[in-house]
Formats: sequence, structure tokens, C-alpha cells
Amino acid sequence: MSSSSDNRPIKRYRTLEEIKQLLKGFEVGNLPRCEFTHHAHLTVALWYLIHCPEADAINRIRDGIQRYNAAQGIEITRAGGYHETMTLFWIWVVRRYLAAAGSAGCMVDLANGLIACYGNKNLPLEHYSRELLMSWEARRNWVEPDLKPLK
Repeated sequence: MSSSSDNRPIKRYRTLEEIKQLLKGFEVGNLPRCEFTHHAHLTVALWYLIHCPEADAINRIRDGIQRYNAAQGIEITRAGGYHETMTLFWIWVVRRYLAAAGSAGCMVDLANGLIACYGNKNLPLEHYSRELLMSWEARRNWVEPDLKPLK
């Protein structure tokens, strides 16, 4: 089994039902916080970007994360909670992945492939300085990368 950047095993989906259960828990806000990992975030974004028009998908991802956080008692602070720049960065990553992989594949294979390629949650630091990415402005609004542009 492969490992993520923090040496935990990478979640591999076996069935579409597993992904649907993740989505259901996310949407109703009762998915345990320990299960809403970086890989789960990627899977949620992938689902919406495949199943919804792009603008709707972005809004559903953004609003869904904020609703989930509220249901879990997670407040937006300077150090935690919803992060607009991170959300939009990862949506960009998932869109780029789908452009290369195509959206016609099996959802399970697409999700596992996305996690295998982009499971490293530190990827934004290739594009952003830590100072800019962790700023209050970046948490509240989209900010452009200061190290490496998104192409």
C-alpha cells in the first residue's frame, strides 16, 4: 500500500458506494472529522466537478465545506477553518487532473488516480510562500501565487 506525505496509508476506494457515502456524510455534515481528510476533500471536489457545471461545482464545494465546518463546530479564524485560496487552488488541481485523465472513466479509478497523483497536501507550497498562503487575506479571498504561477 502506498503512503501519503505524512506516512499514513493512502485511502483507496474499492466501490462507488464508498464515494457516495463520503459525499452523503459531507453533505449532511455528519462525516466524522477524522474522515474528512485531504484525500476526502479531493474526492468531494472531483465528484462535483464531474457531475455539475463548473460554476455550480465551485459553489457547491465552497458552500459545502463551509456548511460541513459549521456542522462540526469549526470556526473561521486566522489560523483555521475554511480557506478560500486553498479551496480554489485544489479545484484548479482537480480540473487539471480531469483535463488530462478525462471525466469519462470510472469514478473509483478517477478518485484513486487523483489521490495517487495529488495526495500531497503540501503541493500549494510549490506555488505560494507559507507567509502568503497562511495570511488572513488568503484565507478569506482568492490570492494569486507568489512563487510559481498556475498554468
